[in-house]
Amino acid sequence: MSDRHQLADPDTHFPGSDVDPEVEAPAPKPRRRGRRIALIVLLVVVLLAGGGMLAGGLYYRSVNNSIERVDAFQGVPEESRPQVVAKGAMNIMILGSDSRDPESTGGSRSDTIILAHLPKDRSSAQLISIPRDTWVSVPRSKDGRHGGRDAKINAAYAWGGIPLMVQTVEQFTGVRIDHVTIVDFAGFKEIVDALGGINVDVEKKFTSIHPPFRAFSAGPQQMDGAAALDYSRQRKQFADGDFARIRHQQQVIRAILDKAASGGVLANPAKLNSFVKATSSAVAVDNSLSLLDLAMQMRGMRGSNLGFYTCPTKGTGRVGSESVVFADKAKAKGLFDAVRRDAVPEIVAAGK
Repeated sequence: MSDRHQLADPDTHFPGSDVDPEVEAPAPKPRRRGRRIALIVLLVVVLLAGGGMLAGGLYYRSVNNSIERVDAFQGVPEESRPQVVAKGAMNIMILGSDSRDPESTGGSRSDTIILAHLPKDRSSAQLISIPRDTWVSVPRSKDGRHGGRDAKINAAYAWGGIPLMVQTVEQFTGVRIDHVTIVDFAGFKEIVDALGGINVDVEKKFTSIHPPFRAFSAGPQQMDGAAALDYSRQRKQFADGDFARIRHQQQVIRAILDKAASGGVLANPAKLNSFVKATSSAVAVDNSLSLLDLAMQMRGMRGSNLGFYTCPTKGTGRVGSESVVFADKAKAKGLFDAVRRDAVPEIVAAGK
């Protein structure tokens, strides 16, 4: 697996957090040139199918040839995995990193965890964000050196890569993961610029803490790629911190999808070509995910069909020296039980 998919020590990639001496983050390696991706990649491929491009094969071959495959389920013990309850539904774990996050130090990368549920009829999608500091039980890593104890959920990646992350999320949610995709939030800039900008409704007036210290006004506004990326990173100016960052990322994802779905993009070969190049050159997915099949199933997907939710929590606190997020286990169980049963109305109700 390439360096762009190595998430760092879960307790060192944010200033002010506490270092867990048990975690040994991999040393940073030179990044491949041209690797610019965003969380929207999976849905982008779907949209291209809706525009008739993938059906013709030209864009599918271009996208498919640039996709890196990873063995996401290697060593995951089958006997410990949740059983499939709703056949035909699909659950995709999306891991997002930000390899150029200004807050990162020593090659560390922040990360995002989303469980995307696609119902059997593929009429919608529910994206549930799990805060990276959620305090959970992490299974023991394959090498036996880490895990086997409670920790922040993102520790699983640092300790055992994608397979241990699969085990941890499945154990926490009770939902069987069918596929995995890994993307980079730093790719927002290229994606948004390829679209000619996006419209975002900013919740309040604030100034970015990162150079060039942009001032964001409250209300709807047009953003170019640099501004959208900057906006999606902000958290310290908001009382709910990382939860605000999650909201901002969700806003940008929806805005990108809506803009990409517009006829002006799908009908313009130049815009479509730059959009494909910006989104497909570095996406990584598991070995069994067929993007073409998924795209054809979901070719009618639009931003209005997406539901964004966050795993229910009781707020933040401390465990020893660590600042963590405590899940509301009762409410989370109700939400993820609905996901497992493909009960979309219940997911929507529980996710509000």
